[in-house]
Amino acid sequence: GAGKLVSVERAAAAAAFSCLPRQERSVLLRRWYELMVENKEELARIITAENGKPLKEAQGEILYSASFLEWFAEEARRVYGDVIPAAAKDRRILVLKQPVGVAAIITPWNFPSAMITRKVGAALAAGCTVVVKPAEDTPLSALALGELANQAGIPAGVYNVVPCSRQQTPAVGEVLCTDPLVAKISFTGSTATGKILLKHAAGTVKRVSMELGGHAPFIVFDSADVDRAVAGALASKYRNSGQTCVCTNRFLVQKGIHDKFVEKFAKAIERELHVGSGFDAKTTQGPLINEKAVEKVERHINDAVAQGASIVTGGKRHSLGKNFFEPTLLSNVTTKMLCTQEETFGPLAPVIKFETEAEAIAIANAANVGLAGYFYSQDPAQIWRVAEQLEVGMVGVNEGIVSSVESPFGGVKQSGLGREGSKYGIDEYLEIKYICFGGL
Repeated sequence: GAGKLVSVERAAAAAAFSCLPRQERSVLLRRWYELMVENKEELARIITAENGKPLKEAQGEILYSASFLEWFAEEARRVYGDVIPAAAKDRRILVLKQPVGVAAIITPWNFPSAMITRKVGAALAAGCTVVVKPAEDTPLSALALGELANQAGIPAGVYNVVPCSRQQTPAVGEVLCTDPLVAKISFTGSTATGKILLKHAAGTVKRVSMELGGHAPFIVFDSADVDRAVAGALASKYRNSGQTCVCTNRFLVQKGIHDKFVEKFAKAIERELHVGSGFDAKTTQGPLINEKAVEKVERHINDAVAQGASIVTGGKRHSLGKNFFEPTLLSNVTTKMLCTQEETFGPLAPVIKFETEAEAIAIANAANVGLAGYFYSQDPAQIWRVAEQLEVGMVGVNEGIVSSVESPFGGVKQSGLGREGSKYGIDEYLEIKYICFGGL
């Protein structure tokens, strides 16, 4: 059965944090941000050592990660209430926004720093205290953030980390979702795990934010600028070796430019991607996170080839061995293949040829998830039509990288609940209280 976690009790005991003036919380977050920037080299090296991504990508993640603390330091002072005109003369209607309480934060290994600050920055800005359960593969980034939180003067008990083994993860997740002291769960990870956590959280009706799996389509229409589409495809698919929740998972290319796109994409992969250690300056593709990840990529490729797909480039484990895999491009792909039905989470790009816009939208929207979607087109009417019809929470139009602190990150369908970052992100950690002031 569900036990108790000391860190949850510590977080609950630190509730006085919510009474600090917002300006003071803002200053603490700002100082934490500055310390992250000052220590960016060491923090980046921790990420590369933990999850294998190239050092340049890790440095990018640290700056992105820190920017959430900066953003929410600024948003902390902009949590506004409301005064609503009342129907009756003798009363006034007031609306306050108050922190929900202790927030449990459960994060994945693919962005071991940014997935924490995107949640924690918002929570602390709102006045909540947090218990962070980092992925079992990447606990060190979470602990390093804790060290800097201490240096920034964030009070004890406000930011707590619970590292745990793979064996213990389900039990700890259950405790966080069932403990009555926890008011809010924010989770980034797989759809399957998200559903389990939602079930646990239902028992005490906790507030939940879920950022779950995606299956991003990347549509290239005949009118597209092919060179720009290839550059966007490369960035969207192969960042972090294909291990991001907004990575393209299926390419849909219109028949008029299909052959040209595939040929140029293959050349770009061979010319620009270099597999190796994340600490090697010329590496763009580090190892996959573990053996299971490699096996999934292999399974998707074998299934596609067995059903008639062609390997244009790559297709097998890399000669470096261990968890390294060749960046792979498949053509002659159909919607019957595994790689177009489930998220690969690896360096595999399957290309489906389509004829009409309606067909592309139907294929793109056939998934039960909808996090990100991308398309390239130079036709303004088509751009409006497709952007509005794609059933995803985030759309990249002629752009392969869409994440930024200012924009609301999240999905529709089984990709999740709620939004992170942006002016909307802090709402996830606030309750709305209505006060009716009568007898006036």
